[in-house]
Amino acid sequence: MDDITAGADLFFVLMGAILVFAMHAGFAFLEVGTVRHKNQVNALVKILVDFALSTIAYFFIGYCLAYGTHFFHDASILSGTGQNTGFEPQGLTLVRVFFLVTFAAAIPAIISGGIAERAKFWPQCIATIALVALFYPFFEGLVWNSNYGFQNWMESVFGAKFHDFAGSVVVHAVGGWIALAAVLLLGARHGRFTKDGRAIGIPPSSIPWLALGSWLLCIGWFGFNVMTAGALKEASGLVAMNSLMAMVGGIIAALIAGRNDPGFVHNGALAGLVAVCAGSDIMHPLGSLATGAIAGALFVYMFEYCQNKLKIDDVLGVWPLHGLCGVWGGIAAGIFGATSLGGLGGVTFAAQLAGSIMGAGYAFIAGIIVYGILKKTLGIRLSREDEIRGADLAIHKIGANPEEGLIGGR
Repeated sequence: MDDITAGADLFFVLMGAILVFAMHAGFAFLEVGTVRHKNQVNALVKILVDFALSTIAYFFIGYCLAYGTHFFHDASILSGTGQNTGFEPQGLTLVRVFFLVTFAAAIPAIISGGIAERAKFWPQCIATIALVALFYPFFEGLVWNSNYGFQNWMESVFGAKFHDFAGSVVVHAVGGWIALAAVLLLGARHGRFTKDGRAIGIPPSSIPWLALGSWLLCIGWFGFNVMTAGALKEASGLVAMNSLMAMVGGIIAALIAGRNDPGFVHNGALAGLVAVCAGSDIMHPLGSLATGAIAGALFVYMFEYCQNKLKIDDVLGVWPLHGLCGVWGGIAAGIFGATSLGGLGGVTFAAQLAGSIMGAGYAFIAGIIVYGILKKTLGIRLSREDEIRGADLAIHKIGANPEEGLIGGR
């Protein structure tokens, strides 16, 4: 029975890892559909390379920083063969690392959408390594492994530990607030604003690609949330239903607030899912519906405010989507997770508010440090000429449709 249980858990977590890995295709195509045609190749390459670099950085440094375990052992030990190896049988620990890698790699994938169309390639690769090896796992370890007594301190001061079941704050808010720092340091794209500050709209290159990205993310998100349980016996239908209700709440709210705009509708689904991650295991489905609906409306309003009032050129709106909706999700867990509103309890509003604000503040400072150093040393922005030509040709020497380029040159 022990072997069957270990095998079942391994398969359960592996399926979650595969689903979240598939979400990175969603990140890629969401960006492909939003950026201009001359930057589509760059979007695809960035997400894939960021995943590869994130895996290496997290395997060698990040996981050890967060959980205190390294992998410089024989394969027999890593696979859990024998007694008291410190690793779970059948390589279950390794599959858990795969699952957590897909979470860690979401940080640069989120950032990618904000800095699209004008960021240098290799400095972004360096930023990915630094963030996934050091800055992200440090905060991950505080929340999910209670490193340095963080959660005990939260409980003593605010009456409960900071609850973030699947990463509204740990993953999404952290990624979104780092992205805000990077976007501010990069500056707006050429031609995005007039000299008098008026915003000039840059339409998406492909609504179908954008929609495909959203669909892939939505489907993979059920692995992101449900499989966070980490064991088959811990799986909860409540998490699945709460994720579904938050998603549809975000869609409907974004449809109304965004006046039928397809970009808002498809991102509204993601806003709801971002927000429900933290409390998906403790909320009532009606609370999740409200959480998602508020997130969908929040994204629409703050995307327009960010672009038109604050003059922040966040291409995919990753700060409103992940940064602000992630913070809202952390806070919402302290509201709709309460027993008085039908939740399972075990949370306090004060702990959720404090933890969410601390996560956002930490991430913004981390972003300023990493991208600030890179800006001063290597530079983080393409030249004006390369930006106008497009990142595809400037960086990768090929466009999204190479054959058309050949035909046009004849």
